[in-house]
Amino acid sequence: MEFLLQHGLTVFGQWISVAELVGQLCALAVVFLAQRRTLWTWPVQVGATVLLFTVYASAHLGGLASRQVAILLISVYGWWAWSRRKDPVYGVVVRRGRAAERLVMAVAFAVGTVVMALVLDALHASWAPWPDAAIFIGTLVAFAAQGLGLVEFWLVWLVVDAIGVPLQIASGLYFSAAIYVVFAALVIQGWWSWNTSARRVRERVTATSS
Repeated sequence: MEFLLQHGLTVFGQWISVAELVGQLCALAVVFLAQRRTLWTWPVQVGATVLLFTVYASAHLGGLASRQVAILLISVYGWWAWSRRKDPVYGVVVRRGRAAERLVMAVAFAVGTVVMALVLDALHASWAPWPDAAIFIGTLVAFAAQGLGLVEFWLVWLVVDAIGVPLQIASGLYFSAAIYVVFAALVIQGWWSWNTSARRVRERVTATSS
């Protein structure tokens, strides 16, 4: 893995390691796959986590490095969950979260960020513990909601992207920052797609029960 960190290319004067390049491209592919609700979303995500763990560990961003381990575990769960909830017409069944679920997501994001930031700071595991922690916790919330098929997971990703772009730039990971900007655009498209699917499924259920 050290080989992938030490070798790469320079684009517009900015160095990009092979690990960062391939890892972020895999992460980008995950967004396209998630939009289409395919099971390939999860194995590709696993590949991205392995590569990006080494990138963020070398950049002294403990939260983002730990995030990759968490994503790996959540990806295994998501893979299992999606394989059990498939619809012959619409693929994985998705829905809008209930008010209670949205509240749990918001509280988990806020409280988790505070706790994680304090841990990172105490362990001197990150040079920017608060945004690092917010991205870590936001990722957990987003992937958990994605595994449950909740449309709101896309909105959590928008928050993560908004925090991640300036953090990546400040860390000298310019390619990753650019990918995060692309993520934001794809996330908006994904949110629209999932909303449309959730509405169609709801209409079909309503028509069946009438």
